[in-house]
Amino acid sequence: MFNTEDLYDQVGQELLSRRNREFSNDLKMQLMGLPGPVAYQLIIDQFDLDDSIETLQRESDEIFSDLLPREIRMLPGLEQTLSLIESLNLPKAIATSSHQAFATLALAQFDLAPRFEFILTPADVTHGKPDPEIYLQAAQRFGIPPAAMLVLEDSVHGSRAGAASGAVTIAIPGHHSAGGDFSHAHHVETSLAASRVLEVIRS
Repeated sequence: MFNTEDLYDQVGQELLSRRNREFSNDLKMQLMGLPGPVAYQLIIDQFDLDDSIETLQRESDEIFSDLLPREIRMLPGLEQTLSLIESLNLPKAIATSSHQAFATLALAQFDLAPRFEFILTPADVTHGKPDPEIYLQAAQRFGIPPAAMLVLEDSVHGSRAGAASGAVTIAIPGHHSAGGDFSHAHHVETSLAASRVLEVIRS
């Protein structure tokens, strides 16, 4: 929905530069789409840091709170796609790996929260992406079988979660994840407003 991966890059670079470590492209790919605690533990293990998950989370939140209001942007095609879904009276929700405070802050920048039936975050599940739990829970909340649900994802971990849930899954990789393996997805497109995305929504 947003250019969050650009922001995550800046946060990751700042977080690790403070510890004389490098935020590499390979590390970006490993972290993208993971729930925060899992991502921070991976960083701790990879760089043998003495920091706790809580310390990294708190420091990251501070960096984010400064960056987000100034630099967050909606992805191209988001408004068009949301408007189409709404014109068809289809329910929609958010299932994100971002924690609740960040999701709330990001949505508030564009007053988008009222347009969604509900928001699921890592706090609502036991297992984060790529486990399908968050999408299975979304289908349950909607009262539909997962196969009747469409998942739009930009990360490998996220699209794997969608596909594993049984939902129709369209991957829309950004430049951060363009080299990832999306063979599990039903379709791979370059934009939220790609003709195939809109066709699947209409169907």
